Amino acid sequence: MLGMDDTDPLCVFCEIIRGTASADIVWADDVAVAFLDRNPLFRGHTLVVPVRHTRQLSDLPGDLVGPFFRRVQMIATVVPVGLDVPGTFVAMNNVVSQSVAHLHAHVVPRRKGDGLRGFFWPRQKYGDGQMAIFADRLRSALAAFDTDEHLADR
Repeated sequence: MLGMDDTDPLCVFCEIIRGTASADIVWADDVAVAFLDRNPLFRGHTLVVPVRHTRQLSDLPGDLVGPFFRRVQMIATVVPVGLDVPGTFVAMNNVVSQSVAHLHAHVVPRRKGDGLRGFFWPRQKYGDGQMAIFADRLRSALAAFDTDEHLADR
């Protein structure tokens, strides 16, 4: 089991994991934490980060790759249900374009005609109280989802 000693004291995502920085967390366990991106492509844009501080995918220990990606898969499965969208865009940067040097998968809600084209990604902002509403919707969808079945080793 991972502990807080697996985090980096200078990393903002590790601060979120430790609870010393605020975030709208929608899922957390001993493998990964999922929280809303503060500068989303679209409202509901969720970041999934491993609890263990890891800079890029090639640094993630092999025994954590499957469990981490099962959590990414779970969030990508729940976002359409919780946010009433038809699909998601899932992406990951390694070093280049990483605004935080901590491995993270982006799970972005998508609709046909939403304006996301190629690598021109318009950003949206949350209005007052909207971030909490979107986080609540995702937490509710996750609560209704059979997470035990989904996260079980297959």
